[in-house]
Amino acid sequence: MNKLYVGNLSPSVTVEDLKRLFGERELPVTDQVLLKSGYAFVDFPDQKWAIKAIETLSGRRIQIRNIPPHLQWEVSPIYLYVSLYLSLLRAIEKLTGHSLDNHSFSVSYILDVEGGGGSQAQRVSSRGSRGAREPDSTHPGAMGGLQGPRHGQHELPLRLLVPTQFVGAIIGKEGLTIKNITKKTQSKVDIHRKENAGAAEKPITIHSSPEGCSHACRMILEVMEKEATDTKTAEEVPLKILAHNSLVGRLIGKEGRNLKKIEQDTGTKITISPLQDLTIYNLERTITVRGGVEECCNAEVEIMKKLREAYENDVAALNLQTNLIPGLNLTAGPRGVAPLPTTYNPFMAPEQEVVYLFIPTQAVGALIGKKGQHIKELARFAGASIKIAPSDSPDAPERMVIITGPPEAQFKAQGRIFGKLKEENFFTAKEEVKLETHIKVPAAAAGRVIGKGGKTVNELQNLTSAEVIVPRDQTPDENDEVFVKIIGHFFASQTAQRKIREIIQQVKQQEQKNQQGVATPSQHTK
Repeated sequence: MNKLYVGNLSPSVTVEDLKRLFGERELPVTDQVLLKSGYAFVDFPDQKWAIKAIETLSGRRIQIRNIPPHLQWEVSPIYLYVSLYLSLLRAIEKLTGHSLDNHSFSVSYILDVEGGGGSQAQRVSSRGSRGAREPDSTHPGAMGGLQGPRHGQHELPLRLLVPTQFVGAIIGKEGLTIKNITKKTQSKVDIHRKENAGAAEKPITIHSSPEGCSHACRMILEVMEKEATDTKTAEEVPLKILAHNSLVGRLIGKEGRNLKKIEQDTGTKITISPLQDLTIYNLERTITVRGGVEECCNAEVEIMKKLREAYENDVAALNLQTNLIPGLNLTAGPRGVAPLPTTYNPFMAPEQEVVYLFIPTQAVGALIGKKGQHIKELARFAGASIKIAPSDSPDAPERMVIITGPPEAQFKAQGRIFGKLKEENFFTAKEEVKLETHIKVPAAAAGRVIGKGGKTVNELQNLTSAEVIVPRDQTPDENDEVFVKIIGHFFASQTAQRKIREIIQQVKQQEQKNQQGVATPSQHTK
C-alpha cells in the first residue's frame, strides 16, 4: 500500500516535478520514484502518508474555457485538461483571467467522478468572457452588507469579530466608511449587527478574493485603531478571526508547528479559543492575533492561506460525497461558509437507514450530556433517532450507538459524534478518530460486497481507506440480514457505507428485474 500508482501524466513531467508537487502538499516521498511514459510509481514512508496522498491529490483536474476558437488543441478547441502533475490551486491562480487574443480564460476545477465532470455547481471561479466583468451583486436591507463583485460559490469568506463599540465607526456616517471599504477592496462586507443582541462583539463577514479580503481587513483594523486612539477606549485592538472548528486543527499543524511559524514570521502572538467554548449551534473558534496593524495583517494572510487550503480540500471531499450519497443535503453549513450543491428533493421521502456505531465506554457520558441535553440536541440537529444500547458487560470497552435516519441525517449525526470524541480528548491530538461501524445487508448481497476472490471488498478498501470486513459463517437474522463491519475515520467510513448501500440497491434492482422477467411469460400464456 506504500507504493502508489500516479496516472494521467504529461510526457513532459519529470521526477523533480512530481517531488515538487508532493512537497508543496507536505507529503513526504522517498527517493524511489519510478517514472514511465504517462505514469509513475511513488513510494511513501508508511501507509498513513500513502492514504493522505490519495485523499489530497486523487482526481483533481481543472477546466479552461473561452479559449480562442482558432487555436487547435490536441483533443478539443474548447477544453484543455491539466491533470495531476500541475498544482491545482497554482494553476487556477495563474490562469484565471489570463488573456489571449482578447479572450479572458475562465478556469474551474472538476472532480474526476463519472457524471460529475463539469457541472455548474462544482465550479470554483466565475465565468468570464472577453474580459467583461459580471455586474455587482447587492445585499438589500443589510446595513454594512454592501455591494461588491460576485465571488465563487465555494470561496471561504473572511470572518472577523470586532468590538461592538467600533461597529458605528466601521459603518460611518450614512454608511460612507463601509461603502468606501467595499469599493476600494472590491468586497462584499456584511456586518451582523443584529446577531447576539447586547453582545460585546459582533461578527463581520467579508466575501472577496484573498487579496480583497486582506485589504478590507486592513482597512477595518485601521478604522478601529483610529477610533480607539480618538476615544481612548482601548489600549490594544487585537485582530480576531472566526474559523470553523473543523479547519482549526490544520491551521495549528502537527505539534503547533504551523501556528508557531506564523508567529515567528510575522512577529505576532496568536491564541485560539478553547474547545469548551463550542456549542452544537456554534462551531466557530476565535483566533486572536496581537501585534501592530502591519503585523496583524501579515498574520491574517498566512492564517487564511492555511484555512482556505483546508476548506478547499473539504469542499472537494464533500462534493465527492454528494455524488456518493443520493439525496444528501449539505446546505445547512456553519454561518459564513458557502453551502454545497445538493440533489435533495424535499418532496421525496428518503429511505431510513440504521447504523450501529461503536464508541469508547468512557465517552458515553460526554455524548449524552447533562440530563441527556447533548444527545437530544444532536438528534434534533441531525433529524435522526440516536439511542445508546445497554452494555453487554460492566467491563465492555465499547458501547453501541444506534442511529436511525435517512442518509443526510446519518452524515450529520455520525460527523458530530466523531467530532465530539476528538473535542473531548478521547483521542490524542496526534491520533485520528477511527471508529467501528456496523451496517446490515441482505444475506443475498453479502457475496456481492465481498466479490469474486475478495475483489470487491479489496477495491472498496483501496477506494475509501476504510477497513471493510464481512464476517464469514454469520447466521442471518430474522430479516435474513448479516452485518458488515467498517473501521476508519469519518470520511472513509461514510464513503464505504455509501458504496455498500449502492451495492445493496443494485442487488435489489436486479432481483426486481428477475421477478418481472419471470412474471411476463406467464401473463402471455394466459
